[in-house]
Amino acid sequence: MKFTKRHLVYLIIIVAIAFFLSTYKLPYYIYKPGDAGALNPVVKVEDGFDSKGDMHLVTVRGGQATPIQYALAKVMPHHELHPIKEIRPKGVTEEEYFHVQLQMMESSQEKAIVVAYNAADKEIEINYNGVYVVTTIKGMPADGILKSGDRIVGMDGKTVKKSEDLIKYVEGKKAGETIKLKIVRGDKHLTKEIELESFEKLDDKVGIGIQLVTDRSVDVNPEVTFSSGNIGGPSAGLMFSLEIYDQLTEKDLTNGYQICGTGEIDYEGNVQRIGGIDKKVIAADDEGCKIFFAPNENGAEGSNYEVAKKTAEEIGTDMKIVPVDTFEDALHYLQKLK
Repeated sequence: MKFTKRHLVYLIIIVAIAFFLSTYKLPYYIYKPGDAGALNPVVKVEDGFDSKGDMHLVTVRGGQATPIQYALAKVMPHHELHPIKEIRPKGVTEEEYFHVQLQMMESSQEKAIVVAYNAADKEIEINYNGVYVVTTIKGMPADGILKSGDRIVGMDGKTVKKSEDLIKYVEGKKAGETIKLKIVRGDKHLTKEIELESFEKLDDKVGIGIQLVTDRSVDVNPEVTFSSGNIGGPSAGLMFSLEIYDQLTEKDLTNGYQICGTGEIDYEGNVQRIGGIDKKVIAADDEGCKIFFAPNENGAEGSNYEVAKKTAEEIGTDMKIVPVDTFEDALHYLQKLK
């Protein structure tokens, strides 16, 4: 067949359409099952003990949808589409959102260290250095006054060591009152005044419109290091704490099993709800894991555990779904394994 100019035009149009469908970014975010990689290469305790089995970090894969990905997500099971404004607040860039996710990951690692070292009765010292501003909320009092990365060290002449100090102080104030904050921005020490507002969506609670995290420095012996790369979010806290504890203690906590799980953890070892647990169950099953820890939320209806168990039944896996409310719940379960 003779190749004509018309054929060339058609070819260019087809290539252009294919390029558009595969690269154009729609105002939707897509979530789907990710990976379940072993934590041994990620977490390293100095002179830590080895195990026959592995703890696994389970992820959800997410990103802004192209037209092709959008169409696939409409028909593929356990693929979720969300308007991007639900995921990334208006005025927050993709880079800022990613930075927040990485900070959440760092915070989850720190909490896991505290929980695991205390449980293993190892040497640990915690120092409080103030409160970091993770992000400011568009249109709220702190917007344009504070910046992501600012460290709040004082308020109205009082020292701020951790986020609870600031939150408790502001809760005792009324809308319209002004607080004076001492902040560290880079190498500068600044004073900023901000007027408090009440937030209708938060039952009229008073605040300035920031997300914050305590700036702690945790010193431990033996040392522990992480190499989690570009993985973000707080949901790996439980599995980090179990992996650290396993390396700190001589008895093999895995008993040769491949163990997955998820759940944000706080400094007291409480396991909290996370998103996308159905996708994490699928990722864990694909990896061949035999045990999956899921936040039980104290038996609440529609808990992570209930969703995880239902998903496991749907895909026909023999992976054991185990409900946990605390780090101790997971630890005791593993200690009883044969």
